[in-house]
Amino acid sequence: MITEHALLPVISGLEEDFEAAFDRARLVIASMPGFVSLSLSRSIETPSTYLLLVQWDSLDDHVVGFRGSPQYLQWRELLHRFYEPFPLVEHYELVNSALR
Repeated sequence: MITEHALLPVISGLEEDFEAAFDRARLVIASMPGFVSLSLSRSIETPSTYLLLVQWDSLDDHVVGFRGSPQYLQWRELLHRFYEPFPLVEHYELVNSALR
């Protein structure tokens, strides 16, 4: 399993509209093969910045499957207009974890 990590710099003043659009977009990504889970968090210090974490079964499920799909076009249409600048997306493999 891998984690997609993206800091989403939303244009100031559009946060509410972004959150509403994301609520629709999450249904698109959740329907994809290899999707495991996602979380969207809003920065306390910089309220126009969001942290998106998506769990995928494999890197290919995200990079090839989702990004190469018609559903990605829906995702892009719903969300990409909110970003300035465009987010950097990176992928991580778990090295260690702990639970309380």
